[in-house]
Amino acid sequence: MPRAETLPQIACIALGSNLGDRRAAIENASAKIATLPGTTPRAMSTLIETAPVGPPGQGDFLNAAASIETTLSPRALLDALLRIEQSLGRVRGRRWGPRTIDLDLILFGDLILDEPGLTVPHPMFRERLFVLGPLAEIEPGMTDPVTGRSVLQLLADRRVACGGIER
Repeated sequence: MPRAETLPQIACIALGSNLGDRRAAIENASAKIATLPGTTPRAMSTLIETAPVGPPGQGDFLNAAASIETTLSPRALLDALLRIEQSLGRVRGRRWGPRTIDLDLILFGDLILDEPGLTVPHPMFRERLFVLGPLAEIEPGMTDPVTGRSVLQLLADRRVACGGIER
């Protein structure tokens, strides 16, 4: 099957893990992302540890963000991310449940896309400090095409909305 290509775009990916060797899972996922066809790594954030969102009784997450330049289409990139998750032992169970690895396509250039199984920008990223913090570290000036605000501005907005409390 030929790969779907576009002009090179900057894509931002959130990485998270709360099962097994969390650091290794994120490092392995990052390494696999770097080898995708038509893809060049740009930056990888530091790892942060965060409380889980979702059902109780889960371990804390390690979270990070990565930015890449890619000629893959958004759908081809998402499909590749899902294959990477599966190769690293991800088993899809209950929503927001524990996982060995979670890879979310957050931004894809200035694209706004809403189709079955793929929404870009990610519909929840503006509400998640565990995505915005790492993303602001590596791509602070990248703009959310829906709001027109930079990642750094969105992070500041979210911190104010949370009363300065990291969540």
